[in-house]
Amino acid sequence: MSKIGTRSSTRDILNQHDLRAKKRYGQNFLVDHNMLRKIVSFAAPDADTLVVEIGPGIGGLTEVLLEQAGHVLAYEIDDELIPILEKQFRDKPFTLIHDDILKRNVDADIDVLPKTFSRVLVIANLPYYITTPILTKLLEESKRVREYHVMMQYEVARRFTSPPATKDYNSLSVFIQFKTEATFLFKVPKQVFEPAPNVDSAVVKLLVKDQIKPFPTDEEWFYKVVRGSFVQRRKTLPNNLQASLGIDKATTIVALESLGLNPSVRAEHLSVADFVRIADRLLEQKDQI
Repeated sequence: MSKIGTRSSTRDILNQHDLRAKKRYGQNFLVDHNMLRKIVSFAAPDADTLVVEIGPGIGGLTEVLLEQAGHVLAYEIDDELIPILEKQFRDKPFTLIHDDILKRNVDADIDVLPKTFSRVLVIANLPYYITTPILTKLLEESKRVREYHVMMQYEVARRFTSPPATKDYNSLSVFIQFKTEATFLFKVPKQVFEPAPNVDSAVVKLLVKDQIKPFPTDEEWFYKVVRGSFVQRRKTLPNNLQASLGIDKATTIVALESLGLNPSVRAEHLSVADFVRIADRLLEQKDQI
């Protein structure tokens, strides 16, 4: 077995190819083999699992995935890394797409694979600067991917998984928890990367909900209400919605009181279900807004 996942061999490969992590791609290579195995162990892929990997780098995580998964579909944007990955996994059940994940239709790429799989999940060390755009795109577009085990910046992981009435709970928390069951798995120290980032990381598990209840009457309006509600954390909901969406404070107060909610409530104290109910009630009054 190749030792591409170990710290020393990773440095050898980087030096051999004169590779340097590129800031424009948010590259930090995960080089601790024990950590790679820990990530994969939580996901527990098997021969009937298709894993979508985003940003495989020089293939440390890919190698561990291919020991268990039936197939790995990987997206890599960096030109320099393509020949390394193609050579490393040329005889493996591995499909490499040289493109920006944000420009791809992942379901369409899955559909042209030579085999179908009963389980499709994303396992990836995501670039910090585009973690949210990548996950937002996939959660909105993909019907195939039902599970995510993703590494991201620690602070973002906290936002994804924090409950209401905590300092990390915000509009991103509401969006992620509206779509998925989000679980904080474990923290990852910066020292396991090459080069080491400035912040710690964490692995989060997202299970896409088969049914979302309650579901808003107008999903886009629901998102607007959620985003507008968190514009300034110290402001009450009526004040924020007036400032962000132009909704008269009295209208929001009436809506809140009709739902049995305190009219001076702040957004961070509202659950996902509360936001659905508020958005629907405001929609009923939208002609008056």
